[in-house]
Amino acid sequence: MKKTAARKTPKATTTRSRTAGAAHGGGATATKPRSLTAAAYELIEEMIVKLELLPGAAISEAELSARLQIGRTPVREALQRLAREHLVSILPQRGVLVSEIDIKRQLRLLETRREVERLVVRCAARRATEPERARFEELAREFDAAGKQDDETRFIRADKEFNDLSLRAARNEFAAGAMGLMHGLSRRFWYLHYRQAADTPLMAKLHGALARAISQRDEAAAARAMEDLIDHNEAFTKATVSTDF
Repeated sequence: MKKTAARKTPKATTTRSRTAGAAHGGGATATKPRSLTAAAYELIEEMIVKLELLPGAAISEAELSARLQIGRTPVREALQRLAREHLVSILPQRGVLVSEIDIKRQLRLLETRREVERLVVRCAARRATEPERARFEELAREFDAAGKQDDETRFIRADKEFNDLSLRAARNEFAAGAMGLMHGLSRRFWYLHYRQAADTPLMAKLHGALARAISQRDEAAAARAMEDLIDHNEAFTKATVSTDF
């Protein structure tokens, strides 16, 4: 049976309204103009993470270009980046497929994340500029609000910005390259299973503590907060299946 490429989610912002903000620099969350390639990447990545584009679904540049109202060249460049992050596979003569979700692969990813992300948050706590620290504190408050409201859409967007800001603040291009390949896969897995085994308020609390530790230049607290977060993610991942690893 052919898989349907799109699934509507009740709290998702419409693609058309998000594209307008992305393409023109508008919207409440926009802070500076972005290239069309960056806008296309962010929109498609969110569609994959939030399962508007389902695992295994076939997608095409032309369809995405029409849906996002962004030209095919930026969409093609965005898909190439998503392929490097293992969120899509670009197959000659077959087009583009959204990658499947594999539980054992997810646990291997967490093994890697634990080591690399500990380095990232310690470096971010040590090297973040004052404006970056201020933004980490703002994100901590955003996580607090998302947790109190049990708002997964608000959480997932704050999480995306937190991940990107952490990599910039760490100022370690090698760690950033490794983490950039893992964040999307981790966020999609969380979104797929959160109703089954995850706790949005708890996830928001864990992220808030981490963002606040970085904002306060506390490397040790940031490392502990990251350990707590990865411990929770591993327990959450294993809770989604009943198998031996």
